[in-house]
Parts: sequence; C-alpha cells; structure tokens
Amino acid sequence: MTGDRPWHGQCSLQLISKTATDDLQSRLTVHQSQCTAPFKIQRANLDHDGRCQLPLLHTAGGLVGGDQLSVNVKAGADSRGLVTSVAAQKVYGSVGRSKQHPKGRWASQECHFELETNADLEWLPQELVVFQGGLYKQRMQVELQPKASFLCAEVVRLGRTAAGETLNKGAWRSSLEICRQTPIGRQWELVDQLELNSEVLQSLHGMGTQPVFGSFVWAAPHPLTADVMEILLRNCRTDRANLEGSMACGGLDQGLVARYIGPSSQDARQWFSRLWARTRQLRRLSTPQPPREWPLQEEGTFSNERFTKDHQSPSASPH
Repeated sequence: MTGDRPWHGQCSLQLISKTATDDLQSRLTVHQSQCTAPFKIQRANLDHDGRCQLPLLHTAGGLVGGDQLSVNVKAGADSRGLVTSVAAQKVYGSVGRSKQHPKGRWASQECHFELETNADLEWLPQELVVFQGGLYKQRMQVELQPKASFLCAEVVRLGRTAAGETLNKGAWRSSLEICRQTPIGRQWELVDQLELNSEVLQSLHGMGTQPVFGSFVWAAPHPLTADVMEILLRNCRTDRANLEGSMACGGLDQGLVARYIGPSSQDARQWFSRLWARTRQLRRLSTPQPPREWPLQEEGTFSNERFTKDHQSPSASPH
C-alpha cells in the first residue's frame, strides 16, 4: 500500500504448449505474463515432463486492509503448469487500527482460471497467515474444458500462534467454484464456500481451537471408476501416517477433496504433498518436483519407492 491508497495488484498468465526443439515427440510449456505491482513473476523452471513452474512474488511483503489482488491464468490446450508463491503470504490486522475504518477493511484476492482441452494446471501457493484482526477474502473461479485437470491446495494459519496471538476479530473467507464444459452443457463440479472466524476457531464443532486449516481439491480429467476411487481414498488415508491433526478426504463426481485441521502447517503441507503425488501417479505423470522456493520437504515425500511399494496403488488410466 502506498500512503492511504491500497494496492490493486494484477497478474495475467498464459500457458502455451509447444514441441521441444530437440525432440519432436516431446512437449513443453512456455508462458507469457503481464504483472503490475506488487506482483512479479520470477524465473520460470521446467519440470521433467515439460511442465512450466512459475513462482509468483508479492513484493510488498503482505496485505493490509483494502488491498486487492487479481490473478488470471489461461492454460492452453495440452499445456502443463504449476503456479506457486515465493513465500508465505501475510495479512496484517486492520480491525481497530483506523479511526476512519474502526471495523477494519477486507484485503481480497480474485483468481480466475481457464483451462482448455487436456490442459493440466496446479495452483499451489505457500501458507497464508492471517494476523490478529486481519480480514481476508478470496474467490476462485475455475472453467474447465473436457479432459482438463485442475489441482489446488491452500494452508491457512489463523493468528500468529508462535507469538501467542489469536485471530481475535479477524476472519478468513474463501469461495471456490469449479465448472466444466461437457457435451450436455456447462456442469458444476464443486462449489465450496467457507468462513473461519474467532467463533468457529473456538467451537468444538468448528476448529476446536486448532489454528491451522487446509484444503486440497483435484478436478480430474476423467471420471474415476469406483475401484480406482476406493484404492485412491484408501491410500490417501494411509498417507496420514505420522502426521498430527485431523485429516479427512472424500471423492467428488470427478476428483478428490481433502481437509486438514490441526496445529501444524508443515503437517498439512506434507499430507497435501503426498496426495499431490498420488494424483500425478494416477495420470501417469512424473513424480512431483517441489519448487525450490518451498521449505524443505520430509525425506521420501516424493520418492517413487513410497508409491511403487504399494501393489494396490492405482496406476492405470482413470478413464
């Protein structure tokens, strides 16, 4: 924010699939981008399968009340992309900080994703930390063409618990809408709306005083058979081993959804990383390579041995 004027940062990304110059049988994804402050795209990297990894930097270091962010991603046919953030995002407190806005002001982020046929996009930002009295709302809209795959995960810490801080009068809101174009028209795959505030944080039927919430969603490119879904869910539940917190997962009509509630953003991230690798395996894609901007992962999270030793792990095409 500059003076009393909030930021309105915008980032537009376009992912394009092209033939690799050194191998006419291989495909790689390139990108075009346009950003305004405080957004900046750092140097892109290519994964083993030609996937374009894009680190998104928020140069202001955090959001204050009234700040707005807009992210628009268009993934072209057959493209593969991973968009992450360079560091954890911070939402500073605004409730009671201004005589002009004593009830605080919401910081907000709007994300719009358009995926063409066979596009594969992974949206994996790092942790969001809502400071005491912080107000943050996010809306994500996802438009999928046939055979497109969209995966996203987010981890939210409500209050800086290490500093003995609570959320107090702060709040976090999230809206995720996923729809797909089908032969019979536009079909909704998921509409997910959540609000976490101090009341929910303290409630035994809400967060039960646990400060970390996580959500993982995968909209698969094809419907999963009952057998494949059963094995996938069994493996995802097995992947909770040695992690602290409450973790649950379930199937969508065409995909997977998982939730985390607990004390550790690291454990939430580890579980979601394991689920991420499961979805890659299902699509017969390369094992995920964690972006260099991420904190260190547990040893073996992405190892092939972790999955190949499970003879029931579904590796067949999910058609």
